[in-house]
Amino acid sequence: MTNEWCGWREATQRALYGPDEGFYTRPGGPGPAGHFRTSVHASPLYAGAVATLLCRVDAALGHPGELALVDVGAGRGELLTGVLDALPGEVAARLRPYAVERAARPEGLDARICWRRELPAPGSVTGLLFANEWLDNVPVEVVETDTDGVPRRVLVRADGTERLGEPVDGADAEWLRRWWAPPAREAAGGAASSPGLRAEIGRPRDEAWARAVGTLRAGLAVAADYAHERGDRPPFGTLTGFRDGREVPPVPDGSCDITAHVALDACAGPSAERLTQREALHALGVDGRRPPLALAATDPSGYVRALSAAGAAAELTDPGGLGGFGWLLEPVGTACAGLLR
Repeated sequence: MTNEWCGWREATQRALYGPDEGFYTRPGGPGPAGHFRTSVHASPLYAGAVATLLCRVDAALGHPGELALVDVGAGRGELLTGVLDALPGEVAARLRPYAVERAARPEGLDARICWRRELPAPGSVTGLLFANEWLDNVPVEVVETDTDGVPRRVLVRADGTERLGEPVDGADAEWLRRWWAPPAREAAGGAASSPGLRAEIGRPRDEAWARAVGTLRAGLAVAADYAHERGDRPPFGTLTGFRDGREVPPVPDGSCDITAHVALDACAGPSAERLTQREALHALGVDGRRPPLALAATDPSGYVRALSAAGAAAELTDPGGLGGFGWLLEPVGTACAGLLR
């Protein structure tokens, strides 16, 4: 890792995806599950819900001869493995599962899964594209207002030391004006904003999501991630790090995950729908309600299983935790619109 000054986008790209010492690409690394708990790792109910959604996509598309499931940011293939286990045999027989991931293919992964570093070609697949906590790891620039209220790029070194660089300009400045409550000026009176206000420029994520959606010939693209809306952007940004299950300072030296919440409203196309994960999973049959106590008397083991499933469902749909994630659903073509209504 170099210790020269650069923007957070470049520094994060090296720290996460460098070929030899990147956090995600380092040979022999544990993958995301070794450092933080996502919905995929929390319960097989999540993969079951994705399998249910895939079956709805399949039916809406008229049961095509080859049905694709593209998992973007696939980690070690846990979601695809779970979906394959949960699918009806007839659907699984027609499924073409793709794992899109920078890390090397894990040993022992189901041979049916096509492992690739890049997205499929534009317009080349039909089915469901699913990106669970992918966009929050697409590197972005960070900006901060100076003492005059001018937003400037934040420069960083590999040890995490920061300083302010040049004022934001061009396409990044336009994105900031359109999608983030502009830190350069307050809405009332045009007064300069306080120094130290920060934002993450989500334009690379908008572009990455557009490319991902563009791989579909027909079907549905879904992104599930930490998210915020334009009317409620965090005033000091959300850039942070994770290591060994704990939140840590975001130091771009390859030793930790570096993540920031996603402006999903900026990513959304004109036909997109946005839901919370709680709303989406409820629509897919994941319910955290406890089983009736009477079941304990008639089927004790069934009651214990149902109680365990209810606990897992409650974690996935908790509005103060995973259930508060944003889901962005983008249909390609009209057949897959409104599948969660």
